[in-house]
Amino acid sequence: MSSLQNTAPSSSAALPQTNELAWPCLALKRAKDTSLVEQIVVIISQMIAQRLLPIGNKMPSVRQFAKCNGISTFTVVEAYDRLVSSGLLASRRGSGYFVARAEVAASQSALVFQATPTAIDTLTPDLYTGVSGALPVGAGWLPPDWYGETTILEAVRHAMKIPANRLRGYGHPLGFPSLRQHMAASLSDTLYAVEPDQILLTHGATHAFDLILRTLTQAGDTVFVEDPSYSNLLTLIRYHGCIPVGIPRNEAGLDMEFLAQQLALRPPKLMIVNTVLQNPLGTSLSLAQSHRLLALAEQYDFWLVEDDIYRELALRGEASLAAMDGLRRVIRVGSFSKTLSPVFRVGSISASNALLPELARVKMLAGLTTSEINERAVYHAISARHYRHMLERLLVQLAAGRERLIEKLAEVGMAPIAKPRGGMFVSAGWAGPQSENWNGKQVADLALKAGILLSPNEFFMLSKPGSVWFRFNVAYADTPMLYKFLQGVRPR
Repeated sequence: MSSLQNTAPSSSAALPQTNELAWPCLALKRAKDTSLVEQIVVIISQMIAQRLLPIGNKMPSVRQFAKCNGISTFTVVEAYDRLVSSGLLASRRGSGYFVARAEVAASQSALVFQATPTAIDTLTPDLYTGVSGALPVGAGWLPPDWYGETTILEAVRHAMKIPANRLRGYGHPLGFPSLRQHMAASLSDTLYAVEPDQILLTHGATHAFDLILRTLTQAGDTVFVEDPSYSNLLTLIRYHGCIPVGIPRNEAGLDMEFLAQQLALRPPKLMIVNTVLQNPLGTSLSLAQSHRLLALAEQYDFWLVEDDIYRELALRGEASLAAMDGLRRVIRVGSFSKTLSPVFRVGSISASNALLPELARVKMLAGLTTSEINERAVYHAISARHYRHMLERLLVQLAAGRERLIEKLAEVGMAPIAKPRGGMFVSAGWAGPQSENWNGKQVADLALKAGILLSPNEFFMLSKPGSVWFRFNVAYADTPMLYKFLQGVRPR
């Protein structure tokens, strides 16, 4: 911490106000030994402790802070999130961040001021941009040739032939009507009865989760998530001022007894569940667990948000909460990023006739409509007669990739933490315990220096991981470069 003592503004520095120009630029250093997030946490903690930022003082917005200091909004979100978790800041929905306390308890202080060296973060842009030169073993997308480049490019060409009269206005608030009609017909045929007006198109699944949290929660609400679960989701929940509570999930599914105990203590406003091919484990809930989950939601009166973006990569017959419930208290989130391309940024929300209009209203307030050109491209792709054949080829390719990956990982002493039922991920690691001097982030940092982008266990967990494991993308893991690295760092 001593190296950062001089970076805090002096007492004469202007305090943060709503005016963007009043916030002092911090002396942040892009050094390898301390991340920007940790520097921001330390500096603001010092300013609060020194009463330079009094209780109740409004912090600059994420965008203002990022612009003034020349950093990404992702970095600011993570720093604010840590300060909220430590109790120094409070998030008020629609108002921003405010100083909540002048000091923290000793047990919390160690967490706030600890500067653990790290080079890879939950919101590392390289995990999402696809422009890094590093081998994207931890990425969440497939190579274009796995999706079917011809199908995608042909869909884009069709979408660009948009009629001239559609170039004015913002488009339909719910999204491109033809795509919603096609989705409604397909879902009604394979899963559950749904009308086009019960489907809201979004900028991908993360946007869908954001709209649901904006609509159904307020700061201080409890939100149940699986542990492990989708990494961005944990940060998003905290960003909305909600309290995430992790429900353990493993190869056998959810820990239903632990869930029942937590429900008795503090029922959530909603729970977000990956029913099929869960990210990062690749497992699916059984029909029995799905029925019990619906019964508990009914008993304790909370919403179930079904993260269903991997459905088309699964075999027919897997459990569907939306189908079993009929969209009464289940909200289904879908996406085309796993079967077409994440560049389209098209997701969806299916909900009851009572809830959908409010979700649409929040969508318009938060950012108006979604891109009709993107939605037209997706419509042309999934309505093409060869789309189903492309999916069938993809399933075969993924199955072969998973089998090959598990075999290669065994050669370097790694085993799956859960046997995946399908999909694009295998989460695997070493059996030994994780420690301060041996953990997933440290290995991921070494991998990044070697030109390999890994997604370590810490990205996906609320609880402390018991062992060192990573989520591997089967499409990028078939390379000697990866296994040479893993062989070199494996515990002896």
